Amino acid sequence: MSRDKSIYKVHFVNQGKVYEVFARGVHQSELFGFVVIEELVFGERSSVVVDPSEERLKTEFEQVKRSHVPMHAIIRIDEVDKEGVAKISEFDGGNVMPFPTSYLPTGGRDK
Repeated sequence: MSRDKSIYKVHFVNQGKVYEVFARGVHQSELFGFVVIEELVFGERSSVVVDPSEERLKTEFEQVKRSHVPMHAIIRIDEVDKEGVAKISEFDGGNVMPFPTSYLPTGGRDK
């Protein structure tokens, strides 16, 4: 598979739910501590059966060119051969250990 045709499956946590989306571009953001997800890919509406979870994601990201997701919210990024069904699922915690929520020192200033 050539690099310009790559598709990435990205799992990240957003507001207590796990989002699974497919995108053509994933890279480090210019904003410290963020990952850019761009050119989201959704399945075609060729079948009669419509997945409400994918439709919700499609609506949520309808006008979005690129999303900046906090690095600590990313669970996994996979390069795949073709896109699948985007979905939102419940976050049960499982064996996923989140990164610390702050990258800044917690101590006060010395005087």
